[in-house]
Amino acid sequence: MATHTSHNAALRSVRLRLTGATSLRDGQMQQRSVAIEDGRISKGPLPEVDLSGYYILPGIVDVHGAAFDRFRGTLPRVCDPTTILAAAESEAAANGVTTAWLGQSWSWEGGAADPAEAQRMLALHNAYVTTRALLDLRVSILCETHTVESRDALLSAIRRYRVDLVLFTNRLATLQGHGPAEGPRPGDIAARMRRAAEETRDVPRHLCRLAEGFDTLGVTYGSLDDPDGERRETYSMIGAKLCVRPARRSAAALARAVGDPVLLPAPAILNAGVSPFDTAAIDYVRHGLCNALVSDRAPAALAQSAFALSDSGIVSLAQAWGLISAAPAAILGLPDRGTIDYGRRADLAIVNAATHAVEATIVAGRIAHLAGAAAERFLSSRAEVALAAE
Repeated sequence: MATHTSHNAALRSVRLRLTGATSLRDGQMQQRSVAIEDGRISKGPLPEVDLSGYYILPGIVDVHGAAFDRFRGTLPRVCDPTTILAAAESEAAANGVTTAWLGQSWSWEGGAADPAEAQRMLALHNAYVTTRALLDLRVSILCETHTVESRDALLSAIRRYRVDLVLFTNRLATLQGHGPAEGPRPGDIAARMRRAAEETRDVPRHLCRLAEGFDTLGVTYGSLDDPDGERRETYSMIGAKLCVRPARRSAAALARAVGDPVLLPAPAILNAGVSPFDTAAIDYVRHGLCNALVSDRAPAALAQSAFALSDSGIVSLAQAWGLISAAPAAILGLPDRGTIDYGRRADLAIVNAATHAVEATIVAGRIAHLAGAAAERFLSSRAEVALAAE
């Protein structure tokens, strides 16, 4: 797997000890200080910042965020495309996310998902993280299954831009399943659907060849929106182990039966009762059918869902926060983060214990977000604080 590091070398790591807060250490909430030095969790005596009334929690690891598509739809078309990356990063940092994958579609549908456009965004992302990024900001490819003709281009792009996560999707089946009730489709998309459908016979071999390529390149891969256990089993057999946002319980149950991790959207935890799936999401957690949570389209939902699970008594806060930190870090093979321990990266989310608001985010010892009363604590202390937040 490709390694990713903090890219803004001009920003120094803080050297300080955070005291007075309740921190998540060794799987339990404890009254313990947290020292930061050289971008990592340390032991030495350092200048102190009093964070009484706060939680110090491991930085959030978000495996699946759809920020690209959402910001494309909300920002003016005249915006520099790097504005999308900056907006996505700023929102993630403000919600305690320290490592994030932003989903970029690779599809027969064209538009923002066209392979050429996807490669352009990968190039822009590469330039952004090299010069500006505060977070460990990565890109995942949301690969449509019916993309046989662009397989070589996809593998080349993954190799060139060191993409380390791919999720298979099948929107063709979804669109075809909607039937004629939606009326006639525009000519362009209808023609694209026909061409994609013509590849159906070649798709199984195509996916196997992609899987072989991913294995060679050290890419983690899985699938998105599995409709049932049969589809999940098919993906699992070719090595696509991650089961992200399963559409039905049977898909999640099959994944857990064969040892594949299930990642649920955090907004579903908060919206329980709004739809059958959202109601089921709580039960998935309660019955061990959820290994981790992802933001999907709402980074704020990650921390909120952890507190919702804890406040409802379904799991402890330590267990709930593990679903958005330690668990996704382990699933994606990131041993240096997800927990607060000596020698690990100093990736931290500092949360107001009374309001549950994220008031500071620290990434590899650098402050990426600072707000509220926590800002006053940091700025009024005598500690050496290098502010990275704008």
